[in-house]
Amino acid sequence: MTRSALFSAGALLCTLALAPVAFAQTAKATPATATTGTTAPAAKAKFVPLVKGVASIEVIQGPSKTVGKDIVTVLKIKNVSSGSIGMLRVDELWYNKDLKHVSGDSQPIRRAILPGEIVEVTLKSPTAPNLYRSQYSFSHANGTITAKSVKKFAE
Repeated sequence: MTRSALFSAGALLCTLALAPVAFAQTAKATPATATTGTTAPAAKAKFVPLVKGVASIEVIQGPSKTVGKDIVTVLKIKNVSSGSIGMLRVDELWYNKDLKHVSGDSQPIRRAILPGEIVEVTLKSPTAPNLYRSQYSFSHANGTITAKSVKKFAE
């Protein structure tokens, strides 16, 4: 026998000898199994399909504050649709007294928002002279958004 064959045979024997130890599973007693003898079933993952077409949200707008050279606005958004909202996009547009667009920001939410879930969006727009009012627009990947401004979310 050559050395390489001897080495291969030795490696195979070690692998076969240690395989049961490496793949052995032991039954550990958990608090659920120690008292009842059975395990509690795990909660099933729920898939909520995305809304196609018009989705509904409720919005709570926080006060706009000047932080450095930016105007920061925090919005809390709750999905009140029956399905998930995918790729929600929030646009803020600032206008001057002549109602000409002066500044703005856009923030996407890249994950799906489940029904009843509340997300917080922070918008940062550069400050400009003569800012008068802001306007928000909402959209999502599969259609439009119907937004309702509220003081607090209904439970």
